[in-house]
Amino acid sequence: MTKITIAIDGFSSTGKSTVAKRLAKHLGYTYVDSGAMYRAVTWYAMKHNFINKERFDIDSLVSHLDDIHLNFVFNKEVGFAEVYLNDENIEKQIRTLEVSNFVSKVAEISEVRSQLVKQQQKLGKGKGVIMDGRDIGTVVFPDAELKLFLTANAENRAKRRFDELIKRGEKVLYDDVLKNVQERDYIDSHRTDSPLVKAKDAIEIDNSDMTKDEQFQIILDLVNKTLKEKS
Repeated sequence: MTKITIAIDGFSSTGKSTVAKRLAKHLGYTYVDSGAMYRAVTWYAMKHNFINKERFDIDSLVSHLDDIHLNFVFNKEVGFAEVYLNDENIEKQIRTLEVSNFVSKVAEISEVRSQLVKQQQKLGKGKGVIMDGRDIGTVVFPDAELKLFLTANAENRAKRRFDELIKRGEKVLYDDVLKNVQERDYIDSHRTDSPLVKAKDAIEIDNSDMTKDEQFQIILDLVNKTLKEKS
């Protein structure tokens, strides 16, 4: 059976991970959350006090990159692979607003990106892979058979993220979440190394006014069309 590589890029809180997980389960593909990898490095930096509101010790983080070992382990109970840092499950720890506030700054560092891109490319060698992030279609898998670029207005994305955090029991304000979304948009789009841009051959999907099911069906139709063309 023909298998392809699917690259899903886009702004924060556009539902990239949600649709990628669902698609991977439907197709029997491997799902890799590249954003979780950057969040894991950010959490490591926070844990070792390399980054906080007052300072960011980039040199110390870079010097410890070889000590950061990431992998994904499938959890049957939740239905997707969770991220492990040095054999510790940190899936819940990396999904906080506090990590969100620092992750774009960590992702700007060229040495961090280089290290993680190598790991991502290794994970996707065998096709049958869906990976989401900011530079998957442009840097990690420039030859992916299907590239998607998800977008939505900032207010909608902030509301989705806010609801998600509240559901997890976090005490956050909508205005703080909106500010975080807008700041991450700017940093992700303006960084020197691998900025967030739509690949020339990517298909853009604005899901501002779409339900999850509507978006999934649109993407599944694109996948089936691509598979038919490649078979």
